[in-house]
Amino acid sequence: MRILRVSVLVVCTVAAATACAPKRPPAVAPAGPLIQASFAPVELAVAWNTERVSWERPSLVRHADVEARLRAVRAAAPDLFQVEEISRSVEGRSISHLWFGRGPLHVLLWSQMHGDEPTATAALFDVAEQFRRHRVEPAHARILEALTIHIVPMLNPDGAERFQRRNAQGIDINRDALRLQTPEGRALKALRDRLNPAVGFNLHNQGWRTSAGKTGQPAAISLLSVAGDEARTETPGRLLTKQICALIREALEPLAPGRIARYDDEFEVRAFGDNLTKWGTSVILIETGPWPAAEPDPYLIRLNFVAMMSALDGLATGRARQADTRAYETLPINETALFYLLVRNATVIAGTGVAPFTADIGVAANRGVRVVDGRREPRLSARIEDLGDLHNMSALESIDATGMFVAPLWDPALKAGDLVALPDFWARRAPRVIAVGEPVEFVILRRDGDRYVVERVIRY
Repeated sequence: MRILRVSVLVVCTVAAATACAPKRPPAVAPAGPLIQASFAPVELAVAWNTERVSWERPSLVRHADVEARLRAVRAAAPDLFQVEEISRSVEGRSISHLWFGRGPLHVLLWSQMHGDEPTATAALFDVAEQFRRHRVEPAHARILEALTIHIVPMLNPDGAERFQRRNAQGIDINRDALRLQTPEGRALKALRDRLNPAVGFNLHNQGWRTSAGKTGQPAAISLLSVAGDEARTETPGRLLTKQICALIREALEPLAPGRIARYDDEFEVRAFGDNLTKWGTSVILIETGPWPAAEPDPYLIRLNFVAMMSALDGLATGRARQADTRAYETLPINETALFYLLVRNATVIAGTGVAPFTADIGVAANRGVRVVDGRREPRLSARIEDLGDLHNMSALESIDATGMFVAPLWDPALKAGDLVALPDFWARRAPRVIAVGEPVEFVILRRDGDRYVVERVIRY
């Protein structure tokens, strides 16, 4: 791969492969010395930074955008890429399957089973672009010779149109593996049965309260080697997915040190990943979580891109079979111990009529989409999630308010530096209060004599 001299940012994607459904051969572990990775994580990140084709804001992407991009991918390299419609959603939107490569080992990657989980959808197109640009280079050519890569970039187009988890029936597709009452679920099952892929990648987003264990770090990526039964039996296929997860961790740690975690492996009898593993396609779950930046999408897409390219390389070279599963098994387990914002040690003037008290304020936030004049716009919705002693919790942003006061935002025009007098919050309940479940509209103040200086206005 060419190493481009530019700043590092990255995104993920997954690839797709041949048109028929050949038998799945067993993967064979190579003999001899340890095989080295074809791509260094920083090389992949740098290449992505200049060659990415993914959208800046995946949450704004609709079904029509994905379909247009699939047509462009096919047109750019018709000798490499194939695209087919495998089904229609409840509301009649097409569900497409992109594939490329000519190898005997088939790999299936699907994204946006939940319509409001779009990060990997963007990354998958960057993976395809990577192979379009570099397919004659040795590392990429080796992957194309060894693997056939299949991608379903948007399994739930009706949910994506609404930016909601469930499909148009109101069903969680990921809990429909047994009853198969959703056309989207039936499409995934039929594709798996036709291709019989050795490995599947189930690509999701997880909540922004997810931390990497009790480390205080956000779980930017959480991995799971999915079990195929209640006993969590380690079959040869599950051993392989643990080894692939180990390679992914190795690749991502330089880009997100301490921010890689492990999902709980309890068997879920209704879920697609668990049942695909049971049916013979060993599944890796990749959950994309929070990142501490005003614009987190590029960093998270990057991690997906590096993860997928590293996993595909590991499968193609046989390196995956040499990986030590302890790198996966020692990952911290997901915890719900992260706030979006944490204000610590504040004197809280709650606006409810009670006397001031010392407390931490934990704010939880979710990213969403709103429609303004027919256009989709990103939005951040936040609320006060907890109040009290939160010293053992962490956050994407923490504010030490020791010696300062927090009060409800009584005037939307307030700004940092204003010198103000407090309203009489004790005489009656304020229109906006500081309490669990309330919207986030408060102001941090520093006493200055008998008045207060506005240090910061917090409002979402």
